[in-house]
Amino acid sequence: MILETARTDGRVSVDSLAAAHAVSPHTIRRDINALCEQGRLRRLHGGAEFIEGASNLPYAARTTLNLNAKKQIAGQVAQLIPNGATLFFSIGTTPALVADALSHRQGLTVITNNLNAAMALSEAPDVRIILPGGELRLPDRDILGTTALALFEGYRADYAIYGVGGIDGDGSLLDFHTTEVQIRQTLCANARHNILVADATKFGRRAAAVGGHLSEADHIVIDSRPPATFDTVLAPLNDQLIIAGEMT
Repeated sequence: MILETARTDGRVSVDSLAAAHAVSPHTIRRDINALCEQGRLRRLHGGAEFIEGASNLPYAARTTLNLNAKKQIAGQVAQLIPNGATLFFSIGTTPALVADALSHRQGLTVITNNLNAAMALSEAPDVRIILPGGELRLPDRDILGTTALALFEGYRADYAIYGVGGIDGDGSLLDFHTTEVQIRQTLCANARHNILVADATKFGRRAAAVGGHLSEADHIVIDSRPPATFDTVLAPLNDQLIIAGEMT
């Protein structure tokens, strides 16, 4: 309700929403705060504005956004990875948290353009870490471009662990730049198994560049069920879908 109004009008007012839906301003303010914490709205005086999907949130904001949910996902993915595996890690905060959850695994070979993932695994027992050359993109601490693409083209991994900028209503995978899509698709193509990691706020989140589909992942690990509008897309996935928040 609030999100759709903000998407249509560009911004929302606490008082106008409260009047339109016959609820208290406190209720509207609480719901707006929750959407702001999810990165879907940006607070304004007396309301909030819709965040357009053309650019990602600042990296510092993403490291704390839905942190507990991302840690749940990371813990679940760690159970899928054996000692001695060769791993691709994509850019993003959730893949980096997966790397941290694997820091006690032995004998891993890690190929990544995500410096945060590399550093999280730098003290793992008998680890081998392979990085591309090129310019470090700050503040994200990752490397994009031809050198990163060539790196993933030159290796074959047991598992690719990757995130996305958003997931569209038809299950298409979205990112903010075409280079991010190209690298993601290359690491998936060169892995024997691929694991998509995405907290539930990625469902319905807009980004401009498109490539790949949910159904192409061997495992899709999320923290909780997305809105019911995605039920049709998720229904055929069967055992591919792992909901970390529902695992015991």
